[in-house]
Amino acid sequence: MASNRGQGGIQQLLAAEQEAQHIVNAARSAKMARLKQAKDEAAKEIAEYRSQMELEFQKKVAASSGDSGANVKRLELETEQKIKHLSTEAERISSDVVQMLLKQVTTVKN
Repeated sequence: MASNRGQGGIQQLLAAEQEAQHIVNAARSAKMARLKQAKDEAAKEIAEYRSQMELEFQKKVAASSGDSGANVKRLELETEQKIKHLSTEAERISSDVVQMLLKQVTTVKN
């Protein structure tokens, strides 16, 4: 009878071990499923964020390219004003420069 009880205890231990193994396997499967689900959710969020950022970038590019015509006109106007300023300054000081050059060329130094 003692051996019967011993074998019954062994059978109980084996059954408990198998049950524990099933529980561990189920937990692993649940963990892997949750991990896959989390990866899928993260990929979806990344795709949404990327598309949102791309849309904002396209809006900025469109706004700046529409604005570039105004920038080109502004730069052309500034350039024209600078050229006029330099031309008037050159006319104003050209006679002085010619006189200075003539003086330097005609002066003899020992």
